[in-house]
Amino acid sequence: MAFLKNRTSFYFVIGMIILAIIGVASRLISNPSAFFQSVLVFLVIGFAIFFLVRRFNGATPQKREQSAFRKAAKKSKKRFHQKDARKPSVKTMNGSVSTLKKGKNKAKSAAHLTVIEGKKGKKKKRASF
Repeated sequence: MAFLKNRTSFYFVIGMIILAIIGVASRLISNPSAFFQSVLVFLVIGFAIFFLVRRFNGATPQKREQSAFRKAAKKSKKRFHQKDARKPSVKTMNGSVSTLKKGKNKAKSAAHLTVIEGKKGKKKKRASF
């Protein structure tokens, strides 16, 4: 039954689109100046609403933090994908694997980790027994 509901709504949407195209074409043929005037008014009102919504729905502190987090996550992801791409392929040639591992024994830095400052100096109130 769900298939029939989806098919019915699909036909309904297609029918509405076809009727809209016929209406726009007939309006363009019968009175082109009124058509272009109504399109211009529609665009002006649309841009006015867009800029008003954008102006009053500005960046709140939560949105700024969220966007900063997304930016940092994207940057981190990009950096780690680049590191993976630079790794050489290890070929085994009569014990040369052990020599390759000796050269790569460097300490890895945790540059992707950040320190979050907290209330470390504040002592907790503890009950003394």
